[in-house]
Amino acid sequence: MVPKEVKCTESHEWVRLESDKATATVGLSHYAMEQLGEIVYLELPEAGAQMAKGDEFGTIESVKTASSLYMPVGGEVLEVNTDVTDKLDLLSAEPYGAAWLIKVKLSDAGELDGLMDATAYEKHIEGEE
Repeated sequence: MVPKEVKCTESHEWVRLESDKATATVGLSHYAMEQLGEIVYLELPEAGAQMAKGDEFGTIESVKTASSLYMPVGGEVLEVNTDVTDKLDLLSAEPYGAAWLIKVKLSDAGELDGLMDATAYEKHIEGEE
């Protein structure tokens, strides 16, 4: 189940606005993890990178396939979760918690409005199955 406080993209990234309303946390959905299977490699950007909405910010590889990760919102990468790159099993175990990927200082909080809420995302993934 997708947490109600996150917004999602069609490419299965999620974003959660933090309490300061200027920072967002980005991760990959549980559905994405189920589809990918066992993760063998994860590449994320460096802190300080400037990214626009839709930019590729990393790569994830599983035993099945490799996929690009895309920015759901634009901004500056403030923090990268190095714990998850060291413990790839977290991605499946805690996709909306400990397995967040990056924290971003938003360049335009209005970009969140174009993303799907949890209910719309769940309908979207039902259509993919």
